[in-house]
Amino acid sequence: MAEVKVKVQTPDAVPVEIENRIIELCHQFPHGITDQVIQNEMPHIEAQQRAVAINRLLSMGQLDLLRSSTGLLYRIKDSQNAGSVSFFLSKMKGSDNQEKLVYQIIEDAGNKGIWSRDIRYKSNLPLTEINKILKNLESKKLIKAVKSVAASKKKVYMLYNLQPDRSVTGGAWYSDQDFESEFVEVLNQQCFKFLQSKAETARESKQNPMIQRNSSFASSHEVWKYICELGISKVELSMEDIETILNTLIYDGKVEMTIIAAKEGTVGSVDGHMKLYRAVSPIIPPTGLVRAPCGLCPVFDDCHEGGEISPSNCIYMTEWLEF
Repeated sequence: MAEVKVKVQTPDAVPVEIENRIIELCHQFPHGITDQVIQNEMPHIEAQQRAVAINRLLSMGQLDLLRSSTGLLYRIKDSQNAGSVSFFLSKMKGSDNQEKLVYQIIEDAGNKGIWSRDIRYKSNLPLTEINKILKNLESKKLIKAVKSVAASKKKVYMLYNLQPDRSVTGGAWYSDQDFESEFVEVLNQQCFKFLQSKAETARESKQNPMIQRNSSFASSHEVWKYICELGISKVELSMEDIETILNTLIYDGKVEMTIIAAKEGTVGSVDGHMKLYRAVSPIIPPTGLVRAPCGLCPVFDDCHEGGEISPSNCIYMTEWLEF
C-alpha cells in the first residue's frame, strides 16, 4: 500500500506580526540582517509574505536598505523609529490577532482616518467586536477618534500620534466642526485693509504711474506676516490659508493677482514663482444686474423653477433682497 503524505498547512500569520518579528530581529542585529536571517527565524512564512512585510516597513521609513558584500541588508533606520516601534511592541503585548489586524487597518489609513464601517468591511469582524477593540486601543492611546467635518455624526480613527488631515478637521476655518464665518470675514477685511494701505502709500509717493502700480503690490508672505503680527487668530495660519482669503477678495473684484519670476530661495516664492496682490477700485460702479447674485452666479444656467437650484430657494437671493 502506497504511503500517503499529508501536508499540514499552518495558518497565515497576520502581516503586522511578521513586521514586528522583523523589527525585533533588527534590534538583535543592529548592523543589519539579510533575507536569509529572516527566513531562518521564520521558516513557516512564505517568501511572498516576507517580501510584503519588508516592503511595507521600507515604505513606512522604519528600515534602511543597504548593500554589502553578502547581499542586501535591512537595518533599523534611526533611534527615533526604534523607540516608536519599541513603544508599539510594549503597548500591543498580549493583544490578539484581531486587535493587531484592526490596528494595521487604521495605520494604513494614515492621517485621513477610517470609519468603523470601513474597518468592519476590511477586517470582516462583527461590529460589536470592532467597537470593543477600538475602545481597547483608545485606552492604550494607540489610536484616537476624530470628528470629521464631512460627516458631523461620524468619527474617523487614526493613530494617536498623527495630526489629522485638513480634509478631516476643515483646517483653520472650522472649530468643533462649525464653520467660523465671522473669523473668515475678519481676515477678509484685514487682508483688504493691508492691501489698501499699501496702494495708498504708493499713490502718496507721487512717482510715475508705473512705479506707483508696482509699489502697490504685496506678496502673500507680506500679507501673512501682517496678519500674524496682528494676533487676531487663535490658530496658526499658513500662507496657503492667507492665499485662500486673498482668492475670495479676487472673486469679489477687490483685488487682482499677478505672478512674477523669483530667485530660488526668495521668501514667499514657490518653484521659482511668486504671487503678488494689490487692491483695485472699479472704474465705474457695477450695474444692478452684476450686483445681484444672478450676475455672478456660476450655476446660472442650471437655475430654474422646480429644479434643485431655483430662485425660490436661493439663499443668496434672499440675503440680497433683505440687504
